[in-house]
Amino acid sequence: MSQLMLSLAAVLGLVAVALGAFAAHGLKHTLADNLLSAFNTGVEYQMYHALALIGVALFIKAHPGPWLTACGALFFVGTLLFSGSLYALALTGARWLGPITPLGGLCFMLGWACLFIAAIKYLK
Repeated sequence: MSQLMLSLAAVLGLVAVALGAFAAHGLKHTLADNLLSAFNTGVEYQMYHALALIGVALFIKAHPGPWLTACGALFFVGTLLFSGSLYALALTGARWLGPITPLGGLCFMLGWACLFIAAIKYLK
């Protein structure tokens, strides 16, 4: 599980850097400021959770368990929903994607809660 989480973190980080560069160089003069800001928010949260997922992968190596597995899964799914919906919204203008973003945010919060529980449980 640790190797999977680390691999997912690496892919999320790579894609976040690529999308950040795309936004800075390819979208800067194409998108309205509010849409570019939404796109960049997606990039930021993707990178934050890629880095967090690296920590989870290392933590799982030392203390495997369901709370950490849930944490990693929630961070990954949260990134797909939160960042993915912001990218799609910014690029297509499809407003119906708006309600998906908070579901990703909820996944992030639940992931952090799982990490908190794992820390209390395993770091006694």
